[in-house]
Amino acid sequence: MSPEYPFDEAATARAVVDDAGTLVGWNEGARTLLGWSRADVVGRPAAALLTDRTPVPTGPRWDGTVTLRHRDGRPVRVWLLAHHSPAREDGPGHWLVLTPLAGAGPGSPDDPLAAAALVQSPCAVAVYDERLRLRRINEAMGEVIGLPEERIRGLRLSEIGGRPQSAELEQHMLRVLTSGRAQDVQTYTRTDGEAPAHAWLARMAPVTDADGRVRGVCLAAHDFTDNYLARERLQLVNEASVRIGSTLDVTRTAQELAEVCVPALADFVSVDLLDPRDGGDPPSSFEPPLSLRRAAHHSVNPHCPEAVTKPGEAQDYPAGSPQADSLAAGHTIVGTVAGGGLDAWLARDPARAARVREIGIHSTMSVPIQARGVTLGVAVLTRFRRPDPFSPDDVLLAEEITARAAVCVDNARRFSRERDTALALQRSLLPRTLPRTAAVHAASRYLPAARAGVGGDWFDVIPLSGMRVAMVVGDVVGHGVQASATMGRLRTAVRTLADIDLAPDELLTHLDDLVVRLSEEAGGEGNPGEVGATCLYAVYDPVSRRCTLARAGHPPPVLLRPGGAPRRVELPAGPPLGLGGLPFESAELELSEGSVLAFYTDGLIESRERDVDEAHRLLSRALAAYSDSLDEICDRILHALLPAGGADDDVALLLARTRGLPASQVATWHIPADPSLVAPIRKQVVQQLAEWELSDASFTTELVVSELVTNAIRYGSHPIRLRLIHDATTLICEVSDNSHTAPHLRRAKTWDEGGRGLLLVAQLTQRWGSRHTPEGKTIWAELSLFDEA
Repeated sequence: MSPEYPFDEAATARAVVDDAGTLVGWNEGARTLLGWSRADVVGRPAAALLTDRTPVPTGPRWDGTVTLRHRDGRPVRVWLLAHHSPAREDGPGHWLVLTPLAGAGPGSPDDPLAAAALVQSPCAVAVYDERLRLRRINEAMGEVIGLPEERIRGLRLSEIGGRPQSAELEQHMLRVLTSGRAQDVQTYTRTDGEAPAHAWLARMAPVTDADGRVRGVCLAAHDFTDNYLARERLQLVNEASVRIGSTLDVTRTAQELAEVCVPALADFVSVDLLDPRDGGDPPSSFEPPLSLRRAAHHSVNPHCPEAVTKPGEAQDYPAGSPQADSLAAGHTIVGTVAGGGLDAWLARDPARAARVREIGIHSTMSVPIQARGVTLGVAVLTRFRRPDPFSPDDVLLAEEITARAAVCVDNARRFSRERDTALALQRSLLPRTLPRTAAVHAASRYLPAARAGVGGDWFDVIPLSGMRVAMVVGDVVGHGVQASATMGRLRTAVRTLADIDLAPDELLTHLDDLVVRLSEEAGGEGNPGEVGATCLYAVYDPVSRRCTLARAGHPPPVLLRPGGAPRRVELPAGPPLGLGGLPFESAELELSEGSVLAFYTDGLIESRERDVDEAHRLLSRALAAYSDSLDEICDRILHALLPAGGADDDVALLLARTRGLPASQVATWHIPADPSLVAPIRKQVVQQLAEWELSDASFTTELVVSELVTNAIRYGSHPIRLRLIHDATTLICEVSDNSHTAPHLRRAKTWDEGGRGLLLVAQLTQRWGSRHTPEGKTIWAELSLFDEA
């Protein structure tokens, strides 16, 4: 006897043999079995007790029957069980060898332990005969079923249970009866003997007679509800981590939270979020009533009849409501209708109270949605179909799922805020409306990427001198606020360079230098930044009807001539902006009036669904379908090329239909270098204006022509040319010569005889300027005909 085992140890014969084969332990049961005392055998080889050769045991356990030598010399045939303990720091390895001294024979039929084996077993056991009729159950099974054995003996399992799970178990029992092989089945059901549902492991085995024939089935039911529920909770948490946060959309993330919890945790779930303040974050203090906006809800019933508030609607929740109370407390609150926890709230809202009574809602659990120290809203879980209220384990599970969802909601909220900021910046940097010009009629579209948001795509239409117009489309690498800001800087630079009338290839060279500098500024610690961009720049002259284009790594435009088929314009590709030091080349086209040029970024034609060639075919097909409205053509192109869910990259599209200026609206004079001829030129200009029915502008035009022509004769080089151009709203006066020296304004002193000409021109005209040409320069001035009228 010992404190660990307060019974007689002599019922077992036990010996200890070390790894060297020496007996080191011997108990009283061993002396009873073989007659040797401890002093007789300890320290001697264990093999001395064997009468025959025995295999050397291997592995951690061995058993077998051997013949041992009794002290009186007779052999003793005995079954032995041996366990090996490996060597440890506190001692060497050894074998524990033992055999029972009692209980080897069959038990008595009158043994009370044998009789109690079935009846008093804690495991619920039932025995069915060969017709699957109940023959016997023990006390545990009687408690599970909730009916006395004598009342249900002779019934089938499906008749006793009366549920689909009972019929399913009976089918498995039939397979056991016919096959003679045991089966294990798991089921989750509520029996008549218990209120809540339990998880059961039903182990079914055949019952055989002495001849081995199957005479029935034994069913043993093991309740493993705790393990089952723990596994279900873990599976739900794993499912939540996979399903919640699939997008960076706040509403979709809230909907995913509601869908994960129904029906696994609740019958109806609503998710209400706090509206952000001016700073972008939700409020930090909560004083009822609280205004919450319904983000999502989900129910086991179609169309969510439990919902009083529609998604997107805001509602005030007073004190006593689950939403306000949990937000004010900062933790989960569980309420029940029976317990009176919802009475104050329902008393203030009769419509909601009627809905609660109609549906049979009995329990609610409100869980604050919190992430990174910020409270974003509250999720309310409701039960009405499941009869059991929320348990403490349900609270922990709901808080775990909501905490994971809160991080996703916060990520989506931050992304949406940054995306809205970038989109607002992008919209502010893009032209709100395209200018009306005599050269082209234009229409445009910009669409941010579906997932990545806004990027650096831009377009512009820039009026130039001489009725000309510049058209530009570009794409900055990357997405977000940084790309939008870089786009704004490049667009401003293009407009500035366009104002000094640089040729397209020269303009791209200057723009390339700017991108190189931006890359250097964006870098740090000697490493260059990652600013890069592509651009296409075109200048169209409605007088000559010629268009000059150059591109820097950008897709070429598509041209549709009147009566022709769309085709891509062959242009030298040019390197992307930011590489530095590489030249750009331009090309010139002659365009008929009514030709359509389509400028676009790569987001329009690059897609995972099709290759670029197929995208170009779709673009050409959409462009070829004639329409007077360029806006209609823009929408048709986007519908044909972009998927329903949006493009992977942002898209900029610019369409321009060219116009031509008739020769009758242009007048040209070649002027000799003789100051005395200025007066006759003025007279001819007045006559030309009279022919154009623009005599109201004669006085101002006469002064401007006199000053510009006189300056060209005095300071310029031959030949000198005067050109007048007009449309319905503007009259342009241009004087060209072969000198490359650009004029500039200066303020003349009181007694100076000259220096006032350009100042006078600037005062009399709407705007003026100069542009360099391959032959020299052109001084131009624009007069508004409306002002003259």
